[in-house]
Amino acid sequence: MDTRMLNLPDSFVRTVSSTFAEGEAWLARLPALIAAAEARWGLTAQPHFPGLSYNYVAPATLPNGAEIVLKIGVPRHELTTEIEALKLYNGRAMCHLLDADAEMGVLLLERLQPGHMLITISDDETATRIAADVMRRLWRPLPEQHVFPSVADWIADLAALRIEFGGGTGPFPARLVDMAESRFAELVASSAPPVLLHGDLHHYNILASERNPWLAIDPKGVAGEPAYEVGALIRNPLNLHEWPDREAVTIRRLDILAEELAMDRQRLLAWSFAQEILSQWWDYVDTNSRPNLWQAEFLAGMMG
Repeated sequence: MDTRMLNLPDSFVRTVSSTFAEGEAWLARLPALIAAAEARWGLTAQPHFPGLSYNYVAPATLPNGAEIVLKIGVPRHELTTEIEALKLYNGRAMCHLLDADAEMGVLLLERLQPGHMLITISDDETATRIAADVMRRLWRPLPEQHVFPSVADWIADLAALRIEFGGGTGPFPARLVDMAESRFAELVASSAPPVLLHGDLHHYNILASERNPWLAIDPKGVAGEPAYEVGALIRNPLNLHEWPDREAVTIRRLDILAEELAMDRQRLLAWSFAQEILSQWWDYVDTNSRPNLWQAEFLAGMMG
């Protein structure tokens, strides 16, 4: 089998090729990796799911007929931390990890049924309360020795923005970058003891399940205070900027999350603002597209 038979989306091929130094070589090996997984676990892989991004993800069937998910990615630290996070969660508010080989970059995962995403819930207040419940059930104590990056490690990526623009901020307003840097410093210095966070918990990573009404998938695995977790939910879904009531939705989400999680609303606001700048910077690095800063401007205005 070659990659043409896999019918890989052009966007997936471009993303993998541009993101990873060994991306093109990995894509060439992908058919062999699928075949190796089939041989090792006796599974039968089916055509991949739509919407591939950085990893190859496909439904598969085990010899006993159980339906699972086969996930294969370029071996890297982020894939290792995902595996370790899944082990620690052990199915609590999260899909089960059935088996994995970090060197191969292969994960065998519980397939959640019916599996529709939280984005399908049209009432945003209901969706936000569901996400808050998943958050509460997810957070786990960190083991003494672990491989997870810290929130501070992620935040350090923002320093590359000024390097990229020779000390300036390019298409990012200097006022917003200054605010993000100062807020991050304040938040890290005053953080509560870290726990294991999902790190990317939003509407596309929370799925309906028969085992539990809603479970998470695709954890990044990061060590940080629980309040950090809300940022990804606040800035999603991807088309939030097109919603006519986007500002009101943002305010209501912060209110609900502060209530449901019993957290300081201003702290959730500060984390969400600073993360929005960091997220836009990551997007710029990945796609070189002009940042969409409506929410950063709005949240900055709320902070005064």
